Amino acid sequence: MNIDLLNFIIVTLACFRLTRLFVFDKITEFLRAPFFDEIEEENEEGTKEVYYLPKKTPIKKFIGELLSCYWCTGVWVSAALVIGYLFLPVIFVPIILVFAVAGLAAIVESLIQLWL
Repeated sequence: MNIDLLNFIIVTLACFRLTRLFVFDKITEFLRAPFFDEIEEENEEGTKEVYYLPKKTPIKKFIGELLSCYWCTGVWVSAALVIGYLFLPVIFVPIILVFAVAGLAAIVESLIQLWL
């Protein structure tokens, strides 16, 4: 099975965006919440900071650690998207395209923010 450069870039952008969605975005916080304990502390300046620690039970701890690691989650997201792309393209290609466009848009927006 072969993938050309353009499709590789598209899948890569989709993996980037989908990984950020799972690990960082507020909209998926409800998916992460069952696997973390929220710890709130006050720093030296008096500002409250929130930390998320994986829960202690083995499965929740494993998933919590996975979701707190961008690199780890990225491997599994990439595997799922590549397998879907190769074996179920009718379903996965539109999904990959949407996330690729969103990923590129996020990169462009970040670059614009740097220049402003």
